[in-house]
Amino acid sequence: MKQGVKIVTIGGGSSYTPELVEGVIKRYDELPVRELWLIDIEAGKEKLEIVGSLAKRMIEKANLPIEVHLTLDRRSALKGADFVTTQFRVGLLDARAKDEKIPLSHGVLGQETNGPGGLFKGLRTIPVILEIVKDIKELCPDAWLINFTNPAGMVTEAVLRYTDHKKIVGLCNVPIGIEMGVAKLLEVDHSRIRIDFAGLNHMVYGLDIYLDGVSVKDKVINLLTNPENSSFVKNIEGQGWEPEFIRALNALPCPYHMYYYKKDEMLQKELKNFNEGTTRAEVVKKLEEELFELYKDPNLTIKPPQLEKRGGAYYSDAAVRLISSIYNDKRDIQPVNTINNGAIASIPYDSAVEVSCVITKEGPKPIINGDLPVAVRGLVQQIKSFERISAEAAVTGNYDTALLAMTINPLVPSDKVGKTILNEMLEAHKEHLPKFFPKVKA
Repeated sequence: MKQGVKIVTIGGGSSYTPELVEGVIKRYDELPVRELWLIDIEAGKEKLEIVGSLAKRMIEKANLPIEVHLTLDRRSALKGADFVTTQFRVGLLDARAKDEKIPLSHGVLGQETNGPGGLFKGLRTIPVILEIVKDIKELCPDAWLINFTNPAGMVTEAVLRYTDHKKIVGLCNVPIGIEMGVAKLLEVDHSRIRIDFAGLNHMVYGLDIYLDGVSVKDKVINLLTNPENSSFVKNIEGQGWEPEFIRALNALPCPYHMYYYKKDEMLQKELKNFNEGTTRAEVVKKLEEELFELYKDPNLTIKPPQLEKRGGAYYSDAAVRLISSIYNDKRDIQPVNTINNGAIASIPYDSAVEVSCVITKEGPKPIINGDLPVAVRGLVQQIKSFERISAEAAVTGNYDTALLAMTINPLVPSDKVGKTILNEMLEAHKEHLPKFFPKVKA
């Protein structure tokens, strides 16, 4: 039997990679990583080298026998992998900027995983993830694929529906961010908090909240009626929920619910940013530049605290926690994206959902919730329909299916507006949409 674990990270030049490395170092006693392969594409080569050098310095400082390999050759890296993590962005941050700006120029919310932006991120990403899965099936068929690439729910849905590789788990930092936020609200250590999560990626609800195993949901909801306590994730500024609404909902919403329950306020805020040239993509670009300047410092041997300003804070730590729980058959409870298998009654059995699961060496076992509260069920089903039709459009490259996906999203006001945005975004992202433009060299 081979010694140690081989982890391959696709999108290794990401600014988040130092957090992944920190997680590997922190858990080395229970997760003996032998090799960490960081893969990127030609356009990400410089970032890969900067991040890779920092990763090597961090591991050297920790005095651990982990080999770090940097490569642009995905297939050679995948051979014999135990875990493959994906954290890539097709088209880089320039594509994200288009996803935000084009819808906003038509008065529609532009956001990375919601509305038209979420559709187009899915259209660009799904064909790539399906190619990666093909390679995994051939080169490391027993490997678990841990996907954090957004839109994580849609990507997990596509892999479950269009491949026979069932060893996929989608992961998001929103649930762990909410847990941390609740711990902070209650002024307790994060390890004492557990939340029953159910819903979809970026559309998940905390149905119950426990402190040391005792429900404190009423207390937390009461604290949430204070506008200052509304938002837990760095990239969405809280605007404060109406106290009566949050009490009646009687569940913990995630920050992305603001785009649906506060459509107007969020759109106005995004339009203001758009007009000032400070959409989220531009903010992130600036943050990334600052981070990579820090990463270049040959004396830096830790993950810099500035990384937590990025919206994905904690997600790499959540990833290593998940990998360790699968590897060690820990049977602890974590919220992940996986096949529903009846966990949520009103979502198809074979669809991807984001739910609290018992994590075993055979993968996540969803905790059965019965059904979602009637007040939230319809919205979750509508977003699941959007994810499924979007995944179908990504796989087929069918224009009509893409327009259908665009129009059924609750953030798009009509088929006519949807068609205008669709046409403009197809043109803008042409080089990354080979299914729609087979003659364009991707």
